[in-house]
Amino acid sequence: MGEQRMNIQQFMKTAYFLLAVSFLAVDGCSTTRQADRSGSDSETVLVTYHVQSGKETEFQKVLSHAWDVYRSDRLVYAKPHVVVRNTEDRNKTSFTEVFTWVKSPDHAPDDVKAVWNQEQSLCEARDGHRGIEGGEVELIIGK
Repeated sequence: MGEQRMNIQQFMKTAYFLLAVSFLAVDGCSTTRQADRSGSDSETVLVTYHVQSGKETEFQKVLSHAWDVYRSDRLVYAKPHVVVRNTEDRNKTSFTEVFTWVKSPDHAPDDVKAVWNQEQSLCEARDGHRGIEGGEVELIIGK
């Protein structure tokens, strides 16, 4: 029974990933013109947030607020932006977000740092992973 549960969980993780990729594919095929990013310092990232149990609703509000801050500070491109919710082992929730910074946020403004602190306060280290993990990825859909 444990092996069957593990297979179902792996299937669900794969399904969530494929759903995220399909959203990116639809966006990549969009006729909406996007800014030319070639030669820029832009950085597409994939970030996973391991949210504390019972904090999921609060975290979603903070994540939405973070996006508003990034957009108002003109730090990110409007697309791609995908957020998916996943259930990990022991019914713990994680969120994964994909988006593109206009340029690397090495010297983020104070309002962004404040949002990052809020996000961190709602996440937890889990199974050898930090509360928030991520990094730069290469967006290949639509190239």
